[in-house]
Amino acid sequence: MKVQNEAFVAIDYTLTDDQGNIVDKSEDNSPLGFVWGRGQIIPGLEKALEGMSANESKKVVVAPEDGYGDVNEELFQEIPKDNFPQTDNLTPGQQFQANTPHGPMRFIIHEVGEENIVVNLNHPLAGQNLHFDVKVAEVRQATEEELAPAHHHCGDGSQGCCGH
Repeated sequence: MKVQNEAFVAIDYTLTDDQGNIVDKSEDNSPLGFVWGRGQIIPGLEKALEGMSANESKKVVVAPEDGYGDVNEELFQEIPKDNFPQTDNLTPGQQFQANTPHGPMRFIIHEVGEENIVVNLNHPLAGQNLHFDVKVAEVRQATEEELAPAHHHCGDGSQGCCGH
């Protein structure tokens, strides 16, 4: 069977940035599973897998617009320092997670000022080319359970190649 609409697909992958640094990878003997065509992984990678069969491999470069999008300047926000429990060791580049009414939200410290902190709410991989070395571990007809709307193989979309 080939990767096609509503097929269950499991992939082993390594994701690197433009400099070749490993950003993410599937765990050994635990490929990432998803239903193709349901938007459970980034669009550029999903499209590149179409038509592949089990045990096929390829290298794929996904541009920002087909990955996590371009950097949106409106997603840089200034927050008063007193909103942070500890401010002694805050440095640009640190990642945090905040609980919001819409669920957990990750953000990155962009700048630390005297009274305020500028945070970047963009996805950490926004604006970056994504280099995937991917191998299809399995392709089969998805089960009814896997096709059910509430079923997600990759959690809430915030981990791994579904949303890192």
